[in-house]
Amino acid sequence: MLDWLLHQVESLGPWAYAIVFLITTLESSAFLGLVAPGETVVLFGGFLAERGIMSLRVLMPLVVIGAVLGDTVGYEIGRYLGRPWLLRYGRHFGIRERHLERAQTFFQKHGPKAVFFGRWVGFARALVPFIAGSTRMRYRTFLLYNAMAAVSWGIVTVLLGYFAGASWTVVEKWIGRGGMIIGVAGLLVLLGLIWWRRRKREVGPES
Repeated sequence: MLDWLLHQVESLGPWAYAIVFLITTLESSAFLGLVAPGETVVLFGGFLAERGIMSLRVLMPLVVIGAVLGDTVGYEIGRYLGRPWLLRYGRHFGIRERHLERAQTFFQKHGPKAVFFGRWVGFARALVPFIAGSTRMRYRTFLLYNAMAAVSWGIVTVLLGYFAGASWTVVEKWIGRGGMIIGVAGLLVLLGLIWWRRRKREVGPES
């Protein structure tokens, strides 16, 4: 079965990248994450890269850009339509009031950081951008946390699929339970990299 699936994906050629990008984008812009979390596709993409079917150099930027774009679209939809619209029409997207309440509580508890942490939690990933827009969070603040989340989540998830190999489905289940831990770890790595680069620039001229 796996060999057949790999053959099918390989036959898609460049369209395989388009599918990963599209699903990553639609996950939070069209609430697809409530039905099929994008991390499944991204992990599988990492696995395909390990098999040589996809390229990490192409896959990672596409995942990051798709995540940023999808969250931005979700933010704008929330900004213009607001929560009443989602409560009224959300059922057509599989959204129930309990989903929105959980995401709203998550957002209120963590503030802007919820934009970052929400990228690592399935139900929040699909709804937090909408809530951020509906509550009129400043887009500059939203974009900052959104970009940090997209970069760390995209790189970490793709690499997990890459190094897990055929066990990527096991990693997917683990992410569902421990996404917050990975999110914190990803943020620490990103902040450490920023600090290291700044330190290198400061020390460089003196040495």
